[in-house]
Amino acid sequence: MRKGVGTMRTGRTAAAAIGAAMLALAAPASAQDYTARVTRVLKATPLIDGHNDWAEALREREGDARWTLDLTHGLDAKPVPYNTDIARLRKGMVGGQFWSVWVDADLPGPEQVKQTLEQIDLVHQIVARYPTTFALARTAADVRRIHKAGRIASLIGVEGGGQIDGSLAVLRTYHDLGAGYLTLTHVKTIAWADSATDNPRHDGLTPFGESVVRELNRLGMLVDLSHVSEATMVDAIRVSKAPVIFSHSSARALDDHPRDVSDAVLKLLPANGGVVMVNFAPIYISDAYRRWSAEQDAERTRLNAPPYGGLYVGQPDKAAAALAQWQKAHPKPRVTLSDVADHIEHIAMTAGIDHVGIGSDFDGVDNSLPEGLGNVGAYPSLLAELMRRGWSDADIAKLAGGNILRVMAAAEQVAATPAQAPTKTR
Repeated sequence: MRKGVGTMRTGRTAAAAIGAAMLALAAPASAQDYTARVTRVLKATPLIDGHNDWAEALREREGDARWTLDLTHGLDAKPVPYNTDIARLRKGMVGGQFWSVWVDADLPGPEQVKQTLEQIDLVHQIVARYPTTFALARTAADVRRIHKAGRIASLIGVEGGGQIDGSLAVLRTYHDLGAGYLTLTHVKTIAWADSATDNPRHDGLTPFGESVVRELNRLGMLVDLSHVSEATMVDAIRVSKAPVIFSHSSARALDDHPRDVSDAVLKLLPANGGVVMVNFAPIYISDAYRRWSAEQDAERTRLNAPPYGGLYVGQPDKAAAALAQWQKAHPKPRVTLSDVADHIEHIAMTAGIDHVGIGSDFDGVDNSLPEGLGNVGAYPSLLAELMRRGWSDADIAKLAGGNILRVMAAAEQVAATPAQAPTKTR
């Protein structure tokens, strides 16, 4: 009798406990809960963004003023607002950043090299001007050490294979100056690799292109496959002994843009170990936005396309007014932080949680960024959204920086393997 009563009481107590736990799970966590969790994760693991064009934007917009411009705050108030300044980097709890050094792919090769060197120098100068904020990093250990000291680890990515002008000696020079990755192409197909946004000529990589990948492996630089064609992606993954990265790309299954990564390629990443760092640019996030953007470009050409014609060629005021009417009738589709989270989740589900990261492309796109992700202060909001979807702190840490740190360490290990001779210059 007593046993029966005891069992009943125990059962009621257990049921009550289970019910309370279920209610706790069902109850929405407060914003403060997510903020505390994000802060805890990013204190232990640096948030590392794979691609930010701030340095190039400063060079292009500010000219010689870039050497003296106050970078601490207020750059969001410029006539053309920047997505980045030091105050917002701190708000975003950024622990590491690959600063892109990009030049126009249409420039002659020697000019691309010259401008690349100037871009690398600018990154060095920014770090030198703000030594309590930034420190140059080359290795995964550097990033962790700098983050632990409360500074932002500054890495360098060269955004375009044309910037080596067909010379592995130039590539080695970039490496010696601190470059941590090479994007194999930008928007143009080059002599040794096909771009995603140009007509293919090589069905991927040429033999020299394969040599570039092997030399990147030997140097410990990352092979970056953003901007390249799918055939180039597949070739590079086949050739590379180290994990590859996509420094700023998203999921093609959700947005059928050739700059994004197909499920077929995502499924190659577990064996390679690589990581796709999700881009925030709306054109790579929303298929509706991509289609709207193409239609707007076509309408702009129809209205005014000198010297070939157009409805209002030579009448820019009329063309602008007509385009404004078209835009009113065809409103721009909304793109939000939630859409970016969808891409992150798709890549995590398709390739695995170990193969996704963040590569915003801040200051490399126009300011029509997703709602909620307009600048470098917004990363915690993205991580909180994923927490609301059920992501654990451990998985958030992998996304934020753990995965790219693992890739960097693996590339360093490949470079440290004995009996690797330098590849011939050409």
